[in-house]
Amino acid sequence: MKIIPPGRTIGIIGGGQLGRMTALAAANLGYKTHIFSPEKDCPASQVAFKITCAPYEDKEALRKFSEKVDVISFEFENIPNDTVVFLEEMNDVRPGSKVLYTAQNRLREKAFFNKIGVPTNRYISVESADSLISGFNELGGRKAVLKTTELGYDGKGQAIIETGGEWLKEIWNSCKMKNAILEEYIDFSKEISAIVARGIDGKSLVFPIGENKHSSGILDSTVVPASIGQKAEREVERMAIKIAEELGLIGILAIEFFVTNDGNIIANEMAPRPHNSGHWTMDGCITSQFEQFVRAICGLPLGSVRQHSSARMRNLIGEDVNNLEDILNDEFAKLHLYGKKEARPGRKMGHVNYVLPLNRGQ
Repeated sequence: MKIIPPGRTIGIIGGGQLGRMTALAAANLGYKTHIFSPEKDCPASQVAFKITCAPYEDKEALRKFSEKVDVISFEFENIPNDTVVFLEEMNDVRPGSKVLYTAQNRLREKAFFNKIGVPTNRYISVESADSLISGFNELGGRKAVLKTTELGYDGKGQAIIETGGEWLKEIWNSCKMKNAILEEYIDFSKEISAIVARGIDGKSLVFPIGENKHSSGILDSTVVPASIGQKAEREVERMAIKIAEELGLIGILAIEFFVTNDGNIIANEMAPRPHNSGHWTMDGCITSQFEQFVRAICGLPLGSVRQHSSARMRNLIGEDVNNLEDILNDEFAKLHLYGKKEARPGRKMGHVNYVLPLNRGQ
């Protein structure tokens, strides 16, 4: 695999806040970024060197884009896998279509985890109202979560099911899902995130594990280090590296895990790009997840994942962005805004990292 030295151009599919923060990190390392997005005034376009505004299915636009960049990656996974396959015919895409294909679909994702020995909760494939009823019974007739297999995020495309019976047909019809996964509900004690980077030399590094809190299905905050103990932390790191290696990942990967009430650790889902729960690294770690992402896809040595400060990341959702005075007056707060013009309910407008010396706690 070729090394992409500083001074070259990184192509990024997608123009959201993750692309924006990746472009800023790339600039610090001497790279230019070229964004490909259907949205013209997207967050990443405000800081990137160049943007191509076209649909993800526009092959002629993709071809011209590929000719102008030295390596390609993506900043979110809800893009057509065919787009990545097409780009791979012309350029290096890191991570590639195999990784994206696995992570885009919850059924494929769970099957992959189980195949390589990473435990998950029990799950059933659902294609109809009748299969929802039978699947609920197969899982023991207890509380379960119905999720769309693709495109769901931040609590969207999900429904909690607590009782069975014919009324499940109404649930199925109201959700308007074509394909879904029914998962055993896990009454977990903690949700944690592992973010692992893997370079072209096969070396993998895992950032300190974060502990996540949600509100209305959206990540509210992440605290690092997580209060899980060294033994659990080592097991999470082991599983994260195994997942990255088995995927053949070149880039960065976030994996969400549940810690059950009896201390078991099970994988929930993964995302092959920088992740909201890793934003704390921008101010609490020697190397941010975005710099690490750039290093990995360009073939540079991975940076240190040593944490230098205790950190709590809090998302700014919707109207939160209009109340910045307290944040700006807080000596321990580092504010990051995404350049989005309109604050809507549930929309991530930015985040703030609260950082303290490690011996000062959270």
